Amino acid sequence: MLQSDAGHNELAGRVREAIRTSGLAQREISRRIGVEETKLSKSLTGTRKITAEEIVLLATVTGVTANWLITGSDSAPGPSSIPPQGILPQHHSEDDKHAQRRRSITEHAWWLFSERGFTAVRMADIAASIGISTPTVHYYFPNKQALFTETLRYSVKLAYDRQIAELQPITDPAAKLKRLIELQLPTGSEGRAEWSIWLQTWTKLAVNETGLDTHSPGYGRWTSTVHDVIEAGQASGHFVAVDAATLTAELTAMVDGMGIKVLTGILTSTQMFANISAFIDRTIITHKGATA
Repeated sequence: MLQSDAGHNELAGRVREAIRTSGLAQREISRRIGVEETKLSKSLTGTRKITAEEIVLLATVTGVTANWLITGSDSAPGPSSIPPQGILPQHHSEDDKHAQRRRSITEHAWWLFSERGFTAVRMADIAASIGISTPTVHYYFPNKQALFTETLRYSVKLAYDRQIAELQPITDPAAKLKRLIELQLPTGSEGRAEWSIWLQTWTKLAVNETGLDTHSPGYGRWTSTVHDVIEAGQASGHFVAVDAATLTAELTAMVDGMGIKVLTGILTSTQMFANISAFIDRTIITHKGATA
């Protein structure tokens, strides 16, 4: 359970608000998150607990952050480093209908870019996947690069929401660090899509393409989260007293390299996690803090 009964009632109230301003009917929200409408209704009245997975899905569909749903604030501290301004999907002065349309374009583009690659996808393809006109896509995004940058922000939000919702209940430092890594594995269609967007971003940066200012602060947020979890484990005596920045650099480099190997078929995500878990056991956890 993420919160007390009082906290859950507050969470339910914020979910109701997020649904109200999403531009989508509650029935459509229910369909998109894969929860029966009667169960969602019970959650909204406080008679059914909302799971961590449902919080992430609700945040994705409605466009708010999991942190806002849980705490009522986008800037409240949590188990994951707060994103700097400008690296989450951008908010605009527009009504709920237009905000929902913008999110829909971003989500469809995210899938198409991840599956086909930036170069192969046309704005017309994105429009066709939604059933709208190409000029409508251009109304929200002036060009394909601007839309790709927004899909990168969308990827940052997905990772942030997962971490906020999933890490909060975990008190054991080793379990929290391993769960953090597990949440970032290129597992399933969504996990692979998220990694594809990042890998294409790195490729663009390698040839000095512009318009990817979200990358550095977005990646920095991820490394800050790893660093914070490691520092907390060191403070409690569970992790070795080695420079936390060094351990963070080594661990994130291993995640990056093995993630690429998974995407290219050299490793499976299961093998990736096993290798990284072994590194954590061997290099980061002290004998005092080892929990197996």
